[in-house]
Amino acid sequence: MKNYKYRHISVLGKEIVSALVHEKCRLIVDCTLGGGGHSELLLSSLPEEACLIGIDQDPVALDAASARLSVFGSRFIPRLANFREIDKVIKEINEGAPDSILMDLGLSSGQLDNEMRGFSFQKDGPLDMRMSPNTRKTASDLVNSLSQIELEEIFRDYGEERYSRRIARSILEARYKKPITTTGELVNLIVDSVSGKRGKIHPATRVFQALRIAVNDEMGSLIEGLTKAIFSLNKWGVIAVISYHSLEDRIVKKEFMRLSGRCICPSGLPLCKCGRELLLELRSKKPVLSTENEIKSNPRARSAKLRVAMRIA
Repeated sequence: MKNYKYRHISVLGKEIVSALVHEKCRLIVDCTLGGGGHSELLLSSLPEEACLIGIDQDPVALDAASARLSVFGSRFIPRLANFREIDKVIKEINEGAPDSILMDLGLSSGQLDNEMRGFSFQKDGPLDMRMSPNTRKTASDLVNSLSQIELEEIFRDYGEERYSRRIARSILEARYKKPITTTGELVNLIVDSVSGKRGKIHPATRVFQALRIAVNDEMGSLIEGLTKAIFSLNKWGVIAVISYHSLEDRIVKKEFMRLSGRCICPSGLPLCKCGRELLLELRSKKPVLSTENEIKSNPRARSAKLRVAMRIA
């Protein structure tokens, strides 16, 4: 894999610093280090005795961010891991419970801009989409091995793609002739299968999102990692999560509501246990969104939603 430089602009940077840097903050965990932009802002705002643990499962991103943050010396502690392992990382480093935790669930610019990673439908490259080289199956493996029903479910459940059945059927027809191995091949197939129908987004957007989620088990990581992060926090510690699509935001919203004593069950459900675990206090009922000025300078901030909560018990 070739080396590359990040052209990374941190989403909601001012809001993240405002939420996570507080008077007693001495240890922050950035669960999704990426290009290191948020960590740089946080370390620059913290007192000299405070430190930050940066976690990322992508070794290329971790190396690039570590070089960027080397000016902070021992105050920056990098770790190669999936954030679902946050409890193990904190225990291993043995610096105590974190006072703030950040989870930015988006891809970094470095991952999107490198065609060899296969995340972007705008550049032709290998159909990979693995965030970690230790992940066994690539997007190409899934596209060329799963049944039509399995592909349809991935596109529908993870991408909310209205043409999921049509696209899945087209993939099966195409792969009988030859395996689908590049992003360009998949994009052309999707565009042809939906007859070039276009809304506000490119026809391949939702399918690429769905495949990336499936390849990296992003929903499983989020559910496990979010719970572990919340229970790892110091009392009065703060957690901030930036999500970029409705599936992620829904998980974060429900878990924050559940642990802040609000029922998330359908009305009339017997034996409801919601509200029994009063662990969090929500900083706001609605998510924080990017301003128009930020979106102009960084279009990728358009879909970002920030939710913040404090551990109170």
